[in-house]
Amino acid sequence: MTPAVYRHYDQAALDAQYNNRAKVPDFQERHIARWIAGGARARAEFQTHEQIVYDGTCGERLNLFVPQGRGPWPVLVYIHGGYWMALDKSSTDCVALGLVPHGVAVVNIDYTLMPAVRMDEVVRQSRAAVQWVHGQADAYGLDAARIWVAGHSAGGHLTAAVASAGWTGRPALAGGFAFSGLHDLEPIRRCYLNQTLALDEAEAARNSPLHSPPPPEGDWTLYVGGLEGEEYLRQSVALAQAWASTPSRRVTLEVCAQADHFSLVAPLEDPQSALIQRMLRTIRA
Repeated sequence: MTPAVYRHYDQAALDAQYNNRAKVPDFQERHIARWIAGGARARAEFQTHEQIVYDGTCGERLNLFVPQGRGPWPVLVYIHGGYWMALDKSSTDCVALGLVPHGVAVVNIDYTLMPAVRMDEVVRQSRAAVQWVHGQADAYGLDAARIWVAGHSAGGHLTAAVASAGWTGRPALAGGFAFSGLHDLEPIRRCYLNQTLALDEAEAARNSPLHSPPPPEGDWTLYVGGLEGEEYLRQSVALAQAWASTPSRRVTLEVCAQADHFSLVAPLEDPQSALIQRMLRTIRA
């Protein structure tokens, strides 16, 4: 009998839980290519401030999409996925298509991909981008009191890391949306992904939102697809339980029964989608 390497999973079973490319083999053609095309359309259609350096230490950049008219606008800071080692903001600029027509500004960030830097630095950069938005809100017509954070997969992890109360300089956040978030990095450390990420036990623990102080305030929604598999569901359920709602913090878990890892976020580029309408109700509330 093959020994278990994490919970009840042997190595092959654990690897399969986190191998989204194997679960959705045509994801590149069905989703990523369309998102990249949508991003080009967003950059052409909307008032866009491109390639703004948000942190002089790393030199990483963001794109800012601003609605027409006068602000200050609520703003969503979006963080792309790719298991911290792939993709960039060009694959998620399309999120602006869903939100900007409704009067929500979108900031879409890059971060240095692993293994060029450690996970600590990826988390630091994501937090620095949110600090930049807070500090530069007046200059771009943004509402510093209505900053939202969202991201998918690795970006869902970074959303929760930004949300955590346990870092210096954290601005007050209105809330956020973590899609397919990886909130416990221990299984990541034990599966095939660690051949590239090279996380050690302490690094995984201190960068796991599940083990970090929860956000003191805000409205937080954790989304996961019903077709993503047991481990992805466990990750979001565990964080929802750990954070738990308080008078100042609302935490909601949404399981989208027919969605896989990629189709879960496909509606973000459609301003009329049920997902965008749900997010708008939360942002406007």
